[in-house]
Amino acid sequence: MSFLPIRVLVIEEHPFKRLVATQVFREVGCEEVAAVTDVAAAVELLERTGPVDIALCNLKDEGAHGLRAIEVLGRGHLAKALIMFSAHGTDLHDAIDRMAGLLGISVLGYVDFPVPASAIAPMLSRYLERIGAPTKQARRSSRSGFLSKACVAGGFSRHEFKAFFQPKFNLSTGQVRGFEVLARWQHPQYGLLYPADFLPLLAQVGALDELFFALLQQGLEFLQQLAEQEQFLSLAFNLESDQLGHGLLLPRLCDSLQSHAIAACRLTFEITECGLLEVSPAVLDTLIRLRMMGAGLSIDDFGTGYSSLERLCQLPFTEIKLDAAFTRDLQSSARNRAVVSSTLALGEALGMRVVVEGVENENQRLGLLKLGCNEAQGYLCARPMNAARALAWLATQLNSRSNI
Repeated sequence: MSFLPIRVLVIEEHPFKRLVATQVFREVGCEEVAAVTDVAAAVELLERTGPVDIALCNLKDEGAHGLRAIEVLGRGHLAKALIMFSAHGTDLHDAIDRMAGLLGISVLGYVDFPVPASAIAPMLSRYLERIGAPTKQARRSSRSGFLSKACVAGGFSRHEFKAFFQPKFNLSTGQVRGFEVLARWQHPQYGLLYPADFLPLLAQVGALDELFFALLQQGLEFLQQLAEQEQFLSLAFNLESDQLGHGLLLPRLCDSLQSHAIAACRLTFEITECGLLEVSPAVLDTLIRLRMMGAGLSIDDFGTGYSSLERLCQLPFTEIKLDAAFTRDLQSSARNRAVVSSTLALGEALGMRVVVEGVENENQRLGLLKLGCNEAQGYLCARPMNAARALAWLATQLNSRSNI
């Protein structure tokens, strides 16, 4: 059995349920599983041993095992995600998801007793995907503070930060529309590190701009290689709102585009919705200049913040990227379907493209098509790939389409 680098805490007062749940988590491969009877015992344990990745709580009971568990674990930063025992409907689950999100903790899903391993395993997979599935060694190194400013500087000098490419695709035809550029760190000791492992450190030491331009360089070279195959696709890059206020961003960007003979219209810049709660004149100036250059602007993780409609009216966005949270339970949640439909209608009314994230299976694809969605991104099409694999993958896709 391959062990998952996940720490789990089961909070359940009933001894038999507690035992069964603990065994299920071990059965699916979790390397560390602890169990306690109530929230007070959970707090006592976690303050000694450190936070867990996932806590299993019982929403059926009032008090200690119900909503209080979410509040205590969230406010204390004692768990990153929750799985809940619950027999309530999806409307209440949606409200609980929002409450947990406000407390900084995500809900992976809801189960009933007896806990089926077949239901738990996909939730754990989603959790690993969400955090970037860092390796066990990398997680331990991050906890111990091994990754330092000097380590980051060495990573840049040795060109260890790599661009990975995940396609955006047409839901009906499967045709690739472009790629999102994602960051990876090919660490000489710890292997491939994901953003969850290193982005907080890069932000702390002021290296996000250096990361952006390292990815931009690789992305523009990727576009040149695509052009040699007579493929003229677009690339999307992530930018933090703070970076938009840096005076050297645009001059360096223009120099890079000119040196690679790439037009700005081939690029889209994704800015998270939550990062746009406060927009300074300098940030707005940069957004306007990017649009005047011909670049696209995407509001990322749409639907997870609180000023979406205001920002869509005020800022020069060309694309809405709907958060994967609304795709995940598309089949079972009427509210999620309503959000997707409303966002598609809003995008059409405002003349913006809408890209739906997190499409992982055929049922989601068909459901989105029924709602009128055309463009998406997710594992159903492909996982993020390095440049060489992305080029080979795209060539295979083109060959298979030409043979149809």
